Amino acid sequence: MKKRDFIKIGGLATGALLTGCSASTTDMSAKRTNSAKKSSAGLKLSFRPYELQLRHVFTVAANSRTTTPGILTTIEYDGVTGFGEASMPPYLGESLKSVTEFLSKVNLGQFTDPFLMEDILDYVEGIMPGNHAAKASVDIALHDLTGKLMEQPWFRLWGLNPLKTPNSSFTIGIDTAEVVKQKTLEAKAFKILKVKLGRDNDKEMIETVRSVTDVPLYADVNQGWKDKQKALEMVQWLSGRGVQFVEQPLPKEQVDDIAWLTARSPLPIMADEALQTVQDLLSMKGIYSGINVKLMKCGGMNAAYKMITMARQMGMKILVGCMTETSCAVTAAAQLSPLADWADLDGNLLISNDIYEGMTIVDGKVTLPDRPGIGIVEKKNKI
Repeated sequence: MKKRDFIKIGGLATGALLTGCSASTTDMSAKRTNSAKKSSAGLKLSFRPYELQLRHVFTVAANSRTTTPGILTTIEYDGVTGFGEASMPPYLGESLKSVTEFLSKVNLGQFTDPFLMEDILDYVEGIMPGNHAAKASVDIALHDLTGKLMEQPWFRLWGLNPLKTPNSSFTIGIDTAEVVKQKTLEAKAFKILKVKLGRDNDKEMIETVRSVTDVPLYADVNQGWKDKQKALEMVQWLSGRGVQFVEQPLPKEQVDDIAWLTARSPLPIMADEALQTVQDLLSMKGIYSGINVKLMKCGGMNAAYKMITMARQMGMKILVGCMTETSCAVTAAAQLSPLADWADLDGNLLISNDIYEGMTIVDGKVTLPDRPGIGIVEKKNKI
């Protein structure tokens, strides 16, 4: 979304934007003279496919999978490299083919100043509609690059306190009771668990988890319930079992039913599949209690910052989440986590072939690396 369009629809958020995302851009301009030697050469975008291997079969209400297709990107400028990533789980509708075709159209060589971030991202946005994961891969790499040129992490450029990050949940996918117990025990370092629901064994899932731990839970239904009255009964049952919120309980098209449920629910009802871009956000007021912000859905860090800013002005709760991703995209999302009420940043822990080191979970809490850019480094012994 272009900045002028964001300001146009965001009368309720303009002030916050001017003290947030725009301020960081101004700060970049002020610092770049001392931190980056300007080059006459254009930016160089490169990309390659990378299949993410899941540690366990990952099952949600609609499907199961053992891998997730991905693409790793880099942007080079004046000897410095920024890293980015696109992850394409099935429901987003993107693929290796679509992302490759989109990135092949991106000509960053026309830009000789990486700090003109709004211009660069407006150009990327205008290439074609949709393709949000592909756009996120460019956005993340650009943020990583500019942060490295300024020798600062993005949480600091946004003025955020790294001590105010929330705890992160760890996701327990739908499975047999025996496997659910095993996964729950493996996640004992986490103080919160996200439990996938939406099939015919929801109560069994919760009771199995509760048989081995009493930590707070998030419930993620992935549009799996269809009837609003049964959904309300289930939410009321969950509220007595340490669940903090329910994510996307009904299909996103059932807007009136979701509003009905939210008005009666003892727990916050969070939007996930129903929300992709900033343009979608205004219609969420009165329908959902809060939103799940994911870089792959909205198009990257720039868009996510704007979305969080506007949602706060609308009085909504914020969950910062992720897909199954390497530490590249997860750590990029973690830069925003001090702005969130909750975090679900475990996507890198669900895969067995992560090639980066970035954010960590220490005593259950999102812990940001004090490194420039998005804060990742390549592993010495790559998988």
